[in-house]
Amino acid sequence: MHSRLARSVAAALAAGAIGTLGLQGSAHASGFALPEASTAGIGTANALVANPKDVGAIPYNAAAMGFHDKSSVALGVLMIGPSFSVKTASGNHEGTGADWVAGPMIQAAIKVADRWRVGLGLTAPFGLETRWPYGTFPALSQSATLRLPAPLGTVTIPTASHPTTSKLEILDLAPTVAFRVNDSLSLAAGLDIYWVKSAELNSNLGAMSGDGTGVGFNLGLMYRLKALSLGASFHSAPTIGLSGNFTPSNTTLVALRRLPQGQPASLDLNLPWRLQLGVRYEITKEVAAEFDWSYTGWSKFDRLVVTGDRTGTQISSETNAWSNANAYRLGLTWQVLPATQLRLGYAYDETGQGDDYFSARVPDNNRQTFGIGVAQDLGRGFSVEAGYMYVMGEKRNYRSAVPYTATSGVNGTTALNGEYEMSANLIGIEVVMTF
Repeated sequence: MHSRLARSVAAALAAGAIGTLGLQGSAHASGFALPEASTAGIGTANALVANPKDVGAIPYNAAAMGFHDKSSVALGVLMIGPSFSVKTASGNHEGTGADWVAGPMIQAAIKVADRWRVGLGLTAPFGLETRWPYGTFPALSQSATLRLPAPLGTVTIPTASHPTTSKLEILDLAPTVAFRVNDSLSLAAGLDIYWVKSAELNSNLGAMSGDGTGVGFNLGLMYRLKALSLGASFHSAPTIGLSGNFTPSNTTLVALRRLPQGQPASLDLNLPWRLQLGVRYEITKEVAAEFDWSYTGWSKFDRLVVTGDRTGTQISSETNAWSNANAYRLGLTWQVLPATQLRLGYAYDETGQGDDYFSARVPDNNRQTFGIGVAQDLGRGFSVEAGYMYVMGEKRNYRSAVPYTATSGVNGTTALNGEYEMSANLIGIEVVMTF
């Protein structure tokens, strides 16, 4: 009996851990993507892929470097204040993640020859943090009382894996090179070197932490003809191998001696590919408008499989079955004064998460984004920029008819029924130097 119980608990632990990985409640794009790569992007709602003039466009499309006559270095920070809540059968619950999360926005673009440029960027394209207090989902907060031989006696253990803390921090170091073919065309290519700096995956049954690395590539193209410019950028879908350690949080599980204090495990995290196309038109010398279409390959984020390092066998797996998602972005820049530029932006992001495998780790839904920003030239090659973005997620009234059982898994079942809401505030500050 105790052996069967331990095996059941071990399976629940593995399912609880796997359900947390990569499923952070991203605050401003579909799924858990963070597309904000510069302060200019914050102000224009990330509509920059066809912008040949602003330094802040380079992280969105490295081909923009080909149209910059000077070298540049931009150093900035992105601060995110997300808010998540859900109304379930047990009442209203607020997510208790970090009030503010910070990420880097760093980009260098160096002119090495008349037609050649090299770049190096550091951003945080995926991740965030969500925390649901224990008891948020009643069906996952149940326990059982067992009578065990002395000296254990009567003990109470949880019978389901209730998600509590999920934290995922991913950094992308992107070395790139751009070649200006002629006065109208610039091409670029580079690497995306991903580092999962921290993955923290906790449930009421235990805690799992780990890290890992992976490599992808990116391509860029920009074409400019007088007042019109076209841009395209593509980032491949990398696989990041994560290695970590699982530790039971319930002392009873350890006392049963069926689970070790620490259990090494690993899994492959498949990130989506990203395609962005844009068209920009200079209405006047001072005013320009850009429209972008983004398409994110969330279908790559299909399954999460945990493998035990000691045995090399599959411990557990979970299906996400997301769909590829569209986003539509509109940005406006206005050189209101010779040294001052104002920016406005609006975006509509579609979710890639359907109802069949809905997860509370990503209470995702369609979102509207509003951005505003300013850049001030300080002279002698220096400028300072600031941007603010507000993200408003549509309320998601999730109601599943699929019953939850201890062996069915959690995603897409009645255990997660509720009304989910989210919003976020984003602030970016950046210093740019050209030389």
